[in-house]
Amino acid sequence: MTLKQSIIDETNLVPLQGFGANSPLGDGGSLKIDIERSMLTSEGKNLLKVDLEIAENELFCLFGHSGAGKTTLLRILAGLFNPDRGFISFNGQVWYDSTKKINLSPQQRNVGYMFQDYALFPNMTVRKNIEFAQKTRNAEEVDTLLSHFGLVTLQKQYPAKLSGGQKQRVALARALAAKPNLLLLDEPLSALDYDMRLNLQDEILKAHELLNSVTLLVSHDKDEVRKLATSVILLRNGAVTAHGKPTEIL
Repeated sequence: MTLKQSIIDETNLVPLQGFGANSPLGDGGSLKIDIERSMLTSEGKNLLKVDLEIAENELFCLFGHSGAGKTTLLRILAGLFNPDRGFISFNGQVWYDSTKKINLSPQQRNVGYMFQDYALFPNMTVRKNIEFAQKTRNAEEVDTLLSHFGLVTLQKQYPAKLSGGQKQRVALARALAAKPNLLLLDEPLSALDYDMRLNLQDEILKAHELLNSVTLLVSHDKDEVRKLATSVILLRNGAVTAHGKPTEIL
């Protein structure tokens, strides 16, 4: 099993109740992070060290060069990597505490994770890909997501027949089908051309609005960060070098 397959399996989480066409998906709350983890990068050994609090309903961006620790931080938050030491909590629930030996599983954290290449299942239709994220099948909820992301007419198509933008919308819908408390987006638009990225940035905003909680976005595009993010941190060699509003930092 590949790492991507294991992440998809581990983030197939128990849905929350009360989803409807006009209802938020997530269970809003602030995210507190104070962690350290050693990293081996192309530039040698570095220490990822992050200490911050992300407020409820923020669309928060991680910005920095390759190897800065952005994806490592996402995987730590998802419960796929462990820090060397530290503390993580969401909405008052402790997810990780190295001193108290607390380490909740990905399922218990209720995190949605979207990859750069979307990691859709090629042998499943659009609808089946979205249904996969539901532990309890609910056709009405899938119908709502298909409608929100303009996928109703594509629901019987397979990923090989979809454009890059259509695959991105399917991946977003699938990430939200698990009704995550925290949505992690690892450079979700990086594989698309410039015009398509502009068009699909609105889909990221739509997903965040539906989630009604915290979204973490990894991006290398300054214009994209300025449009989407409410806050941003700059990571360099594992260290936070700046933190604030995009208009102040970039």
